[in-house]
Amino acid sequence: MGYGPDTAARIRLLLSARSDVVEKTIVGGGLGFMVGGNLCCAVTTRGLTVRLGAMGKAHALREPHVVPHMVGKRETKAFVVVEPDGYSYDEALATWVRRGLEYVATLP
Repeated sequence: MGYGPDTAARIRLLLSARSDVVEKTIVGGGLGFMVGGNLCCAVTTRGLTVRLGAMGKAHALREPHVVPHMVGKRETKAFVVVEPDGYSYDEALATWVRRGLEYVATLP
């Protein structure tokens, strides 16, 4: 398994009230959480990937435990990776998931 099942369970709990969530295996063995048909966040061996858009990404990269999301040698435009220390507490994880939800709510 390429991701932390405990973190996935915590995310499931946070999203449990929604009816538009679909879990998908993502490249590299992670588990993605699609909301309304758009990838909101994912848990991988590297940490928590969160979709924030370009502006949200720029702000998030100033925060502790946040690094750019890379696909090979290419940095993605809309995603960041939050290292495990950045979401070890339930409140911190909820904040990151909420930020991802707020961004995907703006997408078609």
